[in-house]
Amino acid sequence: MDRFLSLKIFVAVGEEQSFAAAARRLALSPPAVTRGVGALEQALGVRLLQRTTRIVRLTEAGARYLLDCKRILSELEDADQAVSGAQGQVRGTLGLTSSVLFGRAFVAPLLHAFLAQHPQVNIRALFVDRVVDLIEEGLDIAVRIAHLADASFTAIRVGAVRNVVCASPAFLKRHGVPRKPDDLKELSAFCFSGDRTPPAWSFQDGKRTLSVRPSARLVVNSPEVAMQGAIAGEGVTRVLSYQAASAVKAGQLRVILAEFEPDPLPIHVIHREGKRAAARVRAFVDFTVAELRDNPLLKA
Repeated sequence: MDRFLSLKIFVAVGEEQSFAAAARRLALSPPAVTRGVGALEQALGVRLLQRTTRIVRLTEAGARYLLDCKRILSELEDADQAVSGAQGQVRGTLGLTSSVLFGRAFVAPLLHAFLAQHPQVNIRALFVDRVVDLIEEGLDIAVRIAHLADASFTAIRVGAVRNVVCASPAFLKRHGVPRKPDDLKELSAFCFSGDRTPPAWSFQDGKRTLSVRPSARLVVNSPEVAMQGAIAGEGVTRVLSYQAASAVKAGQLRVILAEFEPDPLPIHVIHREGKRAAARVRAFVDFTVAELRDNPLLKA
């Protein structure tokens, strides 16, 4: 069997975790899909998939090989388009990633608008609260809220957000408004963090950096849940400015200690290929940069 077809079959089986589903996806017969994976495993001399009567799972070697195959097939598609003159056409599959809450609030609406404008584009979006390796995951674009250390990608700044400490007006009326970061040590806090221990909140007092570890009533990896406790009047919380914007506007939360906030966190759209990027990547980056830069919630 053709090696290129074998790779496509393996990727389909690995992603679908099913020979039958892969056959339907590729419009091939189930025996042809089985033969394709078998031929690939025989040529490599390694088992790529674990098969039982009920499930199909990638082996450790298969999981690594799947990432390489997806990258190779994507690069081959771009090379074919470049040679055929299609590199300037907005078409093909686009992969991107963002954090969960930011993705839902700001990126998802852009995906739907972009797809409506470009009917020959398909998008695979991964919204997760971790730094995703674009190459390993076979993705083209990331929207990241962070100071970037990796200079190997093209990065375009589109805005910034602040770390804000919030509490409800009722809570502040009962306990008083904190005047300095150390005052937070005496107050109950609902902490947004993915770690097991309560995070230290950093502040800036002129050129001096301050660190305060609040008295955490709850440590949770969801800013929405952390804000619920603060809105209920049970304590303070610290989230990003865009996460608290609607509650602040509605009067449910009030930002405190704004004069001690650290420098805003920049938001970047990053991609791998620079000027050599496929048309679909360039088009989506241009579209996303313009839309995010116009969003008032992202102007810290």
